[in-house]
Amino acid sequence: MYPFIENKSTDEVVFFTIPSFEQTNLVKHGFSSKIGGVSQGKYASLNLGFKTEDSNEKVENNYKKIAKALDISIENLVFSDQVHKDHIKIVTKKDCGKGIIKESDIKEIDALITNETNVALATVYADCVPIFLLDPVKKVIALAHAGWRGTVLKIGKKTVEKMINVYETNPKDCLAAIGPSIGKCCYEVDENVIKEFNKDFTNLNKFVFSKGNGKYMLDLWKANQITLKEIGLLERNISISNMCTMCHSEKFFSYRRDQGITGRMAAIIELK
Repeated sequence: MYPFIENKSTDEVVFFTIPSFEQTNLVKHGFSSKIGGVSQGKYASLNLGFKTEDSNEKVENNYKKIAKALDISIENLVFSDQVHKDHIKIVTKKDCGKGIIKESDIKEIDALITNETNVALATVYADCVPIFLLDPVKKVIALAHAGWRGTVLKIGKKTVEKMINVYETNPKDCLAAIGPSIGKCCYEVDENVIKEFNKDFTNLNKFVFSKGNGKYMLDLWKANQITLKEIGLLERNISISNMCTMCHSEKFFSYRRDQGITGRMAAIIELK
C-alpha cells in the first residue's frame, strides 16, 4: 500500500494525491507521473522540465494537461528556480505565471510558501524529494525541493520554521508529505556524501546503510522525516509515498536511471 493515491484524468494524465491533504478540502494538489503528455523519445510523455532539451512548446502543453487534471489555472502557477540550496521565498498573486507565461525574477529558490488562494506553487523533480506542507489552521502551503544537498541543509525543517515565524504556524497542526523520489533501494552514494550528513545529523544509522568499500545506501525519505520531526511535526502527520522513481520506470522519470537525459515530474499545490 502506498500512502499516495494514483489518479487518472479524462485525457489519460496520471498523477498522485495525498489523502491527508484531500481530507482538509483546502487545497488542489498533485504529483505528476510521466504518463499522459505530448513529449516524445527520452521525454515521453508528460515532461514538465523547461530546463531539458525537450521543446518549450511541448512542455507548456504538458503543463496545460496537468493543470487541467488538477483543476488549476496555468496562469496561477509560480515556479521555483532549484539549485540544491536552502533559500525559501514567500510568493503572492503578483508572482503568478512566473516561469511559465512570463519572465521570472525568482532565482536560486528551492522552497516556496504562500497563504494566498489561487497561487499554485510548482517545483520539479527527477529523483529528488518533493516535500508538501500544509498548515490547515493558518491556511498556509509550501513546497520544498530536497535532493541530498537540500536534505543535508534541512530545507524541509527551515521551510516550516519560516511558516512559524511569518504565519505563526503551530508545527503540531502541520501536515507533510514526502513524495515519489529515489528510494533507499536504489540510492547509492559515496563517503563524501555521508560526511556531509555527519556534520548536522546525529542519527545516521536510521537512514544510512553501509555496503562496504566506501559505498552506502541512503534513505532520503527517513532523513527528511527526521528533520520535520525535529521542528515539531507529529510523525502521524507525515505521509511518505514509498514510491521510488528509479524502480518505477513505467510511472516516473529518473535522472540516475536514465543517465541524465530524462524528463521531469512536478509537485503542485494551491489553496482553494
